Amino acid sequence: MTETRQAVASARRLVVKVGSSALTTAGSGLDVSRLDALVDAIAARVAHGTQIVLVSSGAIGAGLAPLSLAKRPRDLASQQAAASVGQLALAHAYAESFGRYSLTVGQVLLTNDDVVRRAHYRNAQRTFSRLLALGAVPVVNENDTVATEEIRFGDNDRLAALVAHLIGADALVLLSDVDGLYDGDPRGGATRRIDEVRDASDVDGITVGMSSSGLGTGGMVSKLAAARTAAAAGIPVLLAAAANATDALTEAKVGTAFTAADTRLSARRFWLGYAADANGKLRLDDGAVAAVVRRRRSLLAAGITGVDGDFQAGDVVDLVDPRERAVARGVVAFDAGELPELIGRSSHELPAEQRREVVHADDLVPLR
Repeated sequence: MTETRQAVASARRLVVKVGSSALTTAGSGLDVSRLDALVDAIAARVAHGTQIVLVSSGAIGAGLAPLSLAKRPRDLASQQAAASVGQLALAHAYAESFGRYSLTVGQVLLTNDDVVRRAHYRNAQRTFSRLLALGAVPVVNENDTVATEEIRFGDNDRLAALVAHLIGADALVLLSDVDGLYDGDPRGGATRRIDEVRDASDVDGITVGMSSSGLGTGGMVSKLAAARTAAAAGIPVLLAAAANATDALTEAKVGTAFTAADTRLSARRFWLGYAADANGKLRLDDGAVAAVVRRRRSLLAAGITGVDGDFQAGDVVDLVDPRERAVARGVVAFDAGELPELIGRSSHELPAEQRREVVHADDLVPLR
């Protein structure tokens, strides 16, 4: 067994994410037998001393049947209504199922602000820490009842990666209706499952698709992105089928394993690189890209070629190379309106009060 799979199998603190398609069906809503099977696997791992946070999709899917909706609605109001009904059903089902093992469930509903805003991020950390210390199993979902952009563009795969770092998890397990990452669409045949992803070259050229169940917002695109986010931050990841949850949570010999980076990012650097929203972008020349990414230097005005967005000093911005690829993210020290007259100029050409880094190295994270 590889070192990555051993890390998942021996993790003392673990985040498990399960998708809508693994828990619900369009016609019947929540499938309690599937949910019980998942809880059986989690409870067995908890019994061996592992702290587990469960990130669960399925609220909207669970609300379809009670509201006589044949399929996931497209309009926001109906999605929120389904989430309102389904969230209650999902929480009740988890409480009853974990109750079979005398385990207490704590529901944690998060919106994007709770991981994007630094103060909210710290509050969420404290809540999880206390729930786990008290022996509860936190069950997490996006607060779809009030969320807007989250329903349209978000997904619980990304949320799981953020939660994994937020709680200091030793590993992340992503469970869905697919048994791993393939080098093409497995429904089309003639594809190969990838057992290990050690670096970016292992997934170069791979085409993955969106969910075909009609119940979720993700699919393999979001799972691959979430796995790479967590792995880049130093957290090993296992992607497997929910039907193989027991195997995934014991010896971890199923699915696709993603090797973690050697160094785990600090909470601030992870928040900066992966959780915070960017309010604009700075365009860099090749020399500045090399200085920022390879030499980990501060960004100076001389290396900037353009400015996009309406941001203020202290906001987070993306740093993009001449080919429009985001190569880093950082906290900018100037307002957007101040920068046009500074860009491209050396420090000695600037007034004394403006001779400072546009993005300091301590507030900058290269993106992998």
